[in-house]
Amino acid sequence: MEFRELVRGRVDWPDLERVARELADRYDRDGMRVRFLDADNWLSTPMVVDDDLFVKVITRQNTLVHALFTTGRNIGAVSAGTARFFERHETPYEMARHEFEATRRVRELGVNAPEPVEAFEVDGFGVLVLEYLPEFRTLGELDAARVAELAPDLFATLRTIHDAGLAHGDLRAENVLVHEGELYVIDATRVSEDGREEARVYDLASALAALEPLVGAATAVDAALSSYELDDVASAERFLDFVAARPDHGFDRPALKAEIDDGEGT
Repeated sequence: MEFRELVRGRVDWPDLERVARELADRYDRDGMRVRFLDADNWLSTPMVVDDDLFVKVITRQNTLVHALFTTGRNIGAVSAGTARFFERHETPYEMARHEFEATRRVRELGVNAPEPVEAFEVDGFGVLVLEYLPEFRTLGELDAARVAELAPDLFATLRTIHDAGLAHGDLRAENVLVHEGELYVIDATRVSEDGREEARVYDLASALAALEPLVGAATAVDAALSSYELDDVASAERFLDFVAARPDHGFDRPALKAEIDDGEGT
């Protein structure tokens, strides 16, 4: 068994069948079609139902992995000179419910996100049901010219979330989808209310780190400055070392720091 599968945990077929029966009963769907996605996802088993519902099945193992990630991220936050602001989930249902509520809140702000349908529990598994977006691409799958066009929209989206007192907490190219020419954000993580100000700065650092490999440091910083003041962008610099330590971010940290410093010097 591959390490990823060992850590993520596998949902046995009888359990998946129980979840599928519950979905069929809830949505009155006879002959329901289910296909599983070969997604790079440590925190759930994702599947698509009838090409219009996206379903995440969350196990106890997934919550334990999330707790490990949360511990690591909090260590990184402390290393960046701030208090811990990431929070863990105690149960699979709590994890599903959090994403449901987070998605609902950002949609209420006018931010594009898949429509949340329901979160419920089946035999200890958390089940999250969202609108399925067909034919989407992640930000990282686009060519550089298209990413450069969309980069200001990404920071405008972040600014809308931040101005409402919220934070994303896990912004990566894989968590930004492009569907019918528009950006959609997914997979917000849980941050404490007391730590949201620091989490918003971390969001900025993460967005810069996600964009730099795709469009370069100068374009990434210019896009950030279309929605944020230079002081805001400069404050994100202290989180870049923390973001760089994460295995899901690879970017030219010195180039970003130099670009931000050049902006401060002008």
